[in-house]
Amino acid sequence: MSIIRLHAAVALIGRFPALAGVDLEVGEGEVVLVQGPNGAGKSTLLRLCAGLLRLESGEGSVLGHDLSSERPAIRRAVGLLGHDTALYDDLSVRENLDFWAKASRVDPAAVVPAMDRLGVSHRLHDVGVGFLSAGQRRRVALAAVVVRRPQLWLLDEPHAGLDPSGRDLVDELVGDAAAAGATVLLSSHEVDRTLDLSTRRITVAGGTIKGDVTDAA
Repeated sequence: MSIIRLHAAVALIGRFPALAGVDLEVGEGEVVLVQGPNGAGKSTLLRLCAGLLRLESGEGSVLGHDLSSERPAIRRAVGLLGHDTALYDDLSVRENLDFWAKASRVDPAAVVPAMDRLGVSHRLHDVGVGFLSAGQRRRVALAAVVVRRPQLWLLDEPHAGLDPSGRDLVDELVGDAAAAGATVLLSSHEVDRTLDLSTRRITVAGGTIKGDVTDAA
């Protein structure tokens, strides 16, 4: 089953073509490492697949939803961890995760187990996100992805801002998601760490895909 399908996809940042004709197909259960230099288009690719950017030209679908006409459905269905954690500073940790559970139509009973899995201590549940450290915010943002139980995980530098235990936990989450049949697209400069997680590597440069390698099992 095709989870992501892009053909000649173009996406703009302002008037600049951050993606300039991308062809990509990602199947169910793949863990795809997105490599490339800064400014290559990696984050743009993940944001396009999350339904946050408009498809300027070309064709594309994510989880069977058309990228041109069904972006709200895509946004509800995927789990994105970006540079912006997509958390509301004026809400507590618990209120943020309750919001994402409701937005994703997930049983709110999944919220506390997700926080426990990410090591978000009970003393932080009622603390406003604006008062958290960078590492704590990152853990809460990851918990927001976990609570949504997405079929497609989109992770942009997921290890950034985390201590060693948090970084190991990211690796476990990716492995568990793949084992459960989810598809993972992750962008990372930490090639040594993420090579062991991925089943496939694509290289983005100049807004296009320059390399596509499937790793041996």
